[in-house]
Amino acid sequence: MRGAAIILTLVAVVAGAWFLMQSSNHEDERAPATSPILPDGAIVAVIVPGVFSDQQPLGARAYDAACAACHGANGQGQDGVGPPLVHKIYEPSHHGDMAFLLAAQNGVRAHHWKFGNMPAVEGVTKADVLNIVAYIRALQRANGIN
Repeated sequence: MRGAAIILTLVAVVAGAWFLMQSSNHEDERAPATSPILPDGAIVAVIVPGVFSDQQPLGARAYDAACAACHGANGQGQDGVGPPLVHKIYEPSHHGDMAFLLAAQNGVRAHHWKFGNMPAVEGVTKADVLNIVAYIRALQRANGIN
């Protein structure tokens, strides 16, 4: 019995080591993220992932057109203008995807930040907002916000 326990333990250790080596090898296959960028007036530094899904570039373009003026490039926020969206406050468990859609459609009363109320965003469609959310979620994941 004792010999079987030793063999099982050895097999478990070898399997665990193999798994860890495989996980680290797969990490090397991902495209590298760029270094954090913190332009003047930005509230947080944001790492931009090197690879996006098909939907996320559409979201990036829509974000730049409809959101960046207040929320800054890549969701970094702008000091005195608008909060960062790449921030723990906006993680999916606290502000779900529907919260972004409702905010764009209806505006939002200030409740986490002291930037004032957010007005409704004119001219964005539901599809635009869903693409923007996909983009913001990709930025959040790249910055450790899940």
